[in-house]
Amino acid sequence: MRVLYFGTYDRDYPRNAQVISCLRGAGVEVVERHESVWEGRRESWQAGVGTAARLAVAELRLLRQPHAEFDVVLVGYPGHLDLTAARRAARGRPVVFNPLVSLTDTFVSDRRRFRPGSPPARALAAIDRRALRAADLTVADTRANAAYLAGLAGLPPERVEHCFVGAEERLFRPGWWPQEPFTFLFVGKLIPLHGLETILAAAREAPEIRIRLVGTGQLDALLETRPPNVEWVPWVEYDQLSGELHQAGAALGIFGTSDKARRVIPNKAFQALACGTPLVTADTPAARELLAHDESALLVPPGDAPALAAALRRLAGDRALAQRLAEEGHAAYRREASEQVLGARWRALLERAVRSRRA
Repeated sequence: MRVLYFGTYDRDYPRNAQVISCLRGAGVEVVERHESVWEGRRESWQAGVGTAARLAVAELRLLRQPHAEFDVVLVGYPGHLDLTAARRAARGRPVVFNPLVSLTDTFVSDRRRFRPGSPPARALAAIDRRALRAADLTVADTRANAAYLAGLAGLPPERVEHCFVGAEERLFRPGWWPQEPFTFLFVGKLIPLHGLETILAAAREAPEIRIRLVGTGQLDALLETRPPNVEWVPWVEYDQLSGELHQAGAALGIFGTSDKARRVIPNKAFQALACGTPLVTADTPAARELLAHDESALLVPPGDAPALAAALRRLAGDRALAQRLAEEGHAAYRREASEQVLGARWRALLERAVRSRRA
């Protein structure tokens, strides 16, 4: 099987690198047809006329690139504006969309960049619907998110499947060996989805607990009044994150209360599990697709700072529990989200799309 991975997708984003790696590991030949628009651009969806012009030029270049033989076109994230060009490039072959997120969900409901019902919010909703409907098959990251995307675009359930995100195993491998003192690691872009307020409130309730917070983003201002037991490191190179996870006592996932937070399992969770690092994260429908409370992770109610503080105290004081969570969490990852498992899943979905188009 030969796949054309197509679009202005962000090559630096783990979802794209992971899908390509999984497919190649499953024996699929992946040919990339890519034009750079989003790499290295924070908040690029709001960059205005300049980004629109770059995108228009990129779409023309994509269509002018030499044709190659392939069985299916796979549009990478964020490819919501690439579907028209992808259908033309496909020349009758199936088009599969790997959106990862809904733009409306992300920039209106979650990050609150635009007011619900405002012209930008309506425009994003229209882009979402058009992109999802243009694909023969959309592949979301969780069952919960697949159901949401199908409802958003008014699609039958069979038009939207799911495949977990996983972790890049060239970087994230077992090697958990926690350093003293026992420290909880959070890595992220500091967006509302992550529940930073809940993490900081839990730190204030448990001042003896150490938290190392790596990242910067929309909610940086909250860290100006962080408690003394929270260490803030604005930046760590991506290829150094596995070392951070190996040395941490445990990793923190997300704790936000938005609808989107209930439907996703973030990259950081898969990366921790791949490294064999114990995980504490919110108890959500998406998390329950992969994890079991007190077996493969500690799950706490979203937005509940006292419950999170109690979980942190319990884990920091029970090394046998930490060891068990490390082992069972990694086992869940190998069983459900390893590159081998996800590669087979992606290949099966793409082969199904090819069969359906031929029929």
